[in-house]
Amino acid sequence: MSWFAALRDTARTGLTLDRALTDPKRAARGAVAVAVVLFPTLALGGVGLATSAAMGAFIAGAATFQRSFRPRASLAVAAGAGLGASTFLGYLAAGVTGLFPVLLAVWAFGAGLAWAIGPTAGVVAANTVSVMLIIVQLPVSALAAFGHGLVAALGGVVQAVVITLWPIGSWTAQRDALADTYAELADYARRLRQDPTAHLDPAPFMTARSAAALTPWQDRHRPAELRGLRGIAERVRPTLAALADPKVGAPEEGPERDRAREVLAASAEVMDALARAIRTGDPVRLPSSAPALTLVGSEDGPRLQGAARRAARRLGGLLRKAADTLDRSDEDTITTPVAGAGGALHRPSIGRMLPVALRTVRRQLHPRSAVFQHTVRLAAVVTLAYVLARLAGFHHGYWAPMTAAMVMRPDFAQTYSRGVARLAGTVVGVSVSTLVVQLAHPGQWVLAALAVLCIGGSYLAFRTGYALTTVGISSYVVFLLGLQAGNPLETAFERVGMTLLGGSVALLTYALFPTWQTARLGERLAEWLAAAGRYAAAVIACYEQPAQPRERTVRSALLDSREARAELIQAMQRADAEPGRHASGLAGVSRRQIDRARAAIGHLGRAALLLEAHLPAADADPVPGAAEYAEELRLATALAAGALLTGQPVEFGAVREAQARLEERLAQAPAGVQRDVVVAGTRLVEVALRDLERALRGSSEGR
Repeated sequence: MSWFAALRDTARTGLTLDRALTDPKRAARGAVAVAVVLFPTLALGGVGLATSAAMGAFIAGAATFQRSFRPRASLAVAAGAGLGASTFLGYLAAGVTGLFPVLLAVWAFGAGLAWAIGPTAGVVAANTVSVMLIIVQLPVSALAAFGHGLVAALGGVVQAVVITLWPIGSWTAQRDALADTYAELADYARRLRQDPTAHLDPAPFMTARSAAALTPWQDRHRPAELRGLRGIAERVRPTLAALADPKVGAPEEGPERDRAREVLAASAEVMDALARAIRTGDPVRLPSSAPALTLVGSEDGPRLQGAARRAARRLGGLLRKAADTLDRSDEDTITTPVAGAGGALHRPSIGRMLPVALRTVRRQLHPRSAVFQHTVRLAAVVTLAYVLARLAGFHHGYWAPMTAAMVMRPDFAQTYSRGVARLAGTVVGVSVSTLVVQLAHPGQWVLAALAVLCIGGSYLAFRTGYALTTVGISSYVVFLLGLQAGNPLETAFERVGMTLLGGSVALLTYALFPTWQTARLGERLAEWLAAAGRYAAAVIACYEQPAQPRERTVRSALLDSREARAELIQAMQRADAEPGRHASGLAGVSRRQIDRARAAIGHLGRAALLLEAHLPAADADPVPGAAEYAEELRLATALAAGALLTGQPVEFGAVREAQARLEERLAQAPAGVQRDVVVAGTRLVEVALRDLERALRGSSEGR
């Protein structure tokens, strides 16, 4: 993609507005919390303290709108604490000549590192930089600095109190995540009717797992129907695939295939009903086409045989268990997770997360880390914009570094799309709000009311688009700072000019010192290959030692594979928006080869999925040779990942030899479903590995 096309597309993305709105009740609640802080502080403490308190309440409220499954009140308190610290230190540094730029650089560096913890932490940390710049303008005493920091933190506390006293959709995010999982399973079942080898999108499962990790308080208060259903969904996933696959399930054609399609269709309708019940909290209403979930065992029509019959029976049992779980939750009789549905996931409190966060950040402190590169870039750009604005002599020069802090992101697409949206939104917001002030000459109480209305509008527009949100935020800041003396027109011109300066510096710096995701695709591909190999090996090893508990090993390997795949997909999506033609990071590996290799690794994961659906019971007969084959597969995929990174040829001859030995041993073993499943599954693995070899053939030439 050319630079012109990349800039055009990112600009279009930044200026695109959706019709979706944030929940009006939640937007009103956030605005009310700002008002509760702003008006009393304005009456009792004056304009300066009111500005600090209102900015603290606004940013703390904005933190509660970020995508997170933590209690909103705790997010508000954490954001308020960070804002209080940044305000206090900023005011102290402003009283010492030359110290504030140093503090700004250090704080921006820390804000950039917060992206290692997650997007929510990164956004909130960037906001603390902007607040430090907005409300720190004149040197004050240490005692006054402490007061400003305290009222900024008070804004977060008030947001938390209002959220607690006015709960709105407390479990909506968790319900939606779990319901989306069942909806995806229903859609997957329908696709399998037409395409027996269709792939399942694991993203809803990853989101549901994140939503299922609860703090102790959440665990005590969560609705009963949110217990156990995620574990059932995880077991339904491989069972659907095993039923539909012609290699280990129903035959490709004939009466059994028709019967399998009937089972899949009925399952899809049942899972749609489960999704609706989870999302709304209403009792589950099963469709008339699947009464009592009698999906298997009917004497009418053809019957499934062998592995397909076992998969169908398991599917029916799992769906009945899910429906029973919802039915019992309506009677408030469930107090513990469903047996066999997986253990509870515990989310540590924000205080206990500090050591974990520090370890996560420490792992990013190396030059090749995208987060570290973003951190250095953010600190340099914010400090440079601040110094340039100060040298130019502008009184409102803080808008330049504030814009840079809010625009910079770890990737090209977000930085440029947000940059364009920020520039456009600021120009419109500042122009309109300044015109209102110039024509109406409102008093300080009217200005405060207008500020609250604007913040409510920006909360409401969070889902509409960043450009419209910026209009509301810019107007809010203009009205809030309009409480202080100054020429509105002169101030408006300075703010627009400084916004253009800060945005331009940010975008130019990213162009000169970029972090291209395209250059990281090879690393992400190698990580997924190794993770997918560990998952397949963990599943296959279970067949030789069925009595030995391996559920945690299989589960851990599956989660690693999902995470690695998600990181690759995210990197590819970001790379598609980048300009130019950048090397993949592995000489000789083209984007087409990476796409084909990705498909082959996906087939490897699907083979493991089918084998997981038929994991033997503890009393099942062992499959001799499965553990040896699994170890060869794990080692070969790990070596292939290393070869991919170092430029060596990728080959799986050792796995093919291990498969030949496995089939020789199985030929002498008694016939059975387990043996047939292992043979069919390992042959699918062989096909996937051959496809991977072909996809990467020639990738090491010329190295």
